[in-house]
Amino acid sequence: MTREDLRTVMVLEEELFAPDTWTRAMYLEELGMTDTRHYLVAVDGTDVVGYAGLIAYPDEAHIATIGVTGSRQGEGTGGRLLDALLAEADRRSVPVVLLEVRATDEATQGLYARRGFVPIGVRPNYYPLSGEDAVVMKRG
Repeated sequence: MTREDLRTVMVLEEELFAPDTWTRAMYLEELGMTDTRHYLVAVDGTDVVGYAGLIAYPDEAHIATIGVTGSRQGEGTGGRLLDALLAEADRRSVPVVLLEVRATDEATQGLYARRGFVPIGVRPNYYPLSGEDAVVMKRG
C-alpha cells in the first residue's frame, strides 16, 4: 500500500467498516512506521479491490485490517491477503498472531478459523461508534 492507494482505500474503508472507519491520517501514520508495519493492496488491473495490514513486533503480531470490496467478496481475495500477512509474520519469526473481528461477522471468523485461528475472548463494545463486540482470535 502506498499513499497513492489511500484514495481508493478510504472509499473501501467507508463501504466496509462505517461507522467505525480509520481515517486517512491514521493510515498515513501507519504507512510511516515501516519497521513494524506491513500494508498491502489487492489489485485487479489498475483497480484496488482490497487491502490489509499487519502490525508486527518481535513477540507478537496483530492483523490490523483486511477489507475486500463487496462486489469481490467470496472470490478468495481476503484469504490471499491474509496469507500474505501471515507469511510476513512468519518471515519475521513472530510467534503469536492476534486479531479482532466483529462478533456478528461469522463469514470472516470462518476465514480466520480455516487459517488456524481460534477464538480466545470477546472485547465488549470494541467498535466505539457502532458499539459492536469483537471476538479476539489467535493463530493457534
